[in-house]
Amino acid sequence: MDAAPQRRERLAGLVADRGFARVVDLARTLDVSEVTVRTDLAALETEGRLTRVHGGAMPRGLVAERESSLEQSRTRLTRAKQAIAAETATRVRSGESILLDVGSTTLAVAHALVARRDLSELVIVTNGLAIALALEPAIPRFTVVVTGGTVRSLQHSLVNPLATTLLDDVRVDLAILGATGIDAEAGATNVNLPEAEVKRRMVASAARRVLAADSSKLGQVHLGRVAALDELDELITDDRATAAQLDPLRAAGLTVTPVALSRVQ
Repeated sequence: MDAAPQRRERLAGLVADRGFARVVDLARTLDVSEVTVRTDLAALETEGRLTRVHGGAMPRGLVAERESSLEQSRTRLTRAKQAIAAETATRVRSGESILLDVGSTTLAVAHALVARRDLSELVIVTNGLAIALALEPAIPRFTVVVTGGTVRSLQHSLVNPLATTLLDDVRVDLAILGATGIDAEAGATNVNLPEAEVKRRMVASAARRVLAADSSKLGQVHLGRVAALDELDELITDDRATAAQLDPLRAAGLTVTPVALSRVQ
């Protein structure tokens, strides 16, 4: 067995080469215990050489370089997100239970649901702190439940440990999801692994699943798998999407609804 400094140097190289490495795989490769790997990862994170995420580690700065904050995302493609949100909100009926995922487009969905004065007796479960606050004005028409978990500041989201504990015990009518990538072969993916894990659990806990994502996400593939296309019922996007982007998704069996930007003034 390598001494700790040599082992950690090799571990850092494995994480850098792979982009994301799981603890269990690193333990197997280095022929050490998972406890040893976690200790080494903690030391390397302290040195600023990598970032630990749930289940493994990533090179330091990879997420920050590829993922915008919620505030930054809200300022981009605002009309598209508002149009998508208004259409997505029409999929919700009074008396239903909803999982509302974290993200700038799903935050717009939250505002669109509050604006629908005809809706009542909704139970909305979310892992987004900003989304929970956006829904608060609709209480008591809506019952708002927050998943719990560990706060991730970039998106004001709740992730594991503990974010998926509640999701194991619920079965909802509809999940409204976000993603940073939608591809005919890769399905829905997300740049952040801890959030992708929560999204996957939402997919498993819902009878119907709607993906709300603007056209800039089409054709993109990111690190964390969220769902295969056959696990989703509908994609609601904007009409900037081209036929070349949409046709492969439809050929794979996904219902796609492009929403006209003229819907939002």
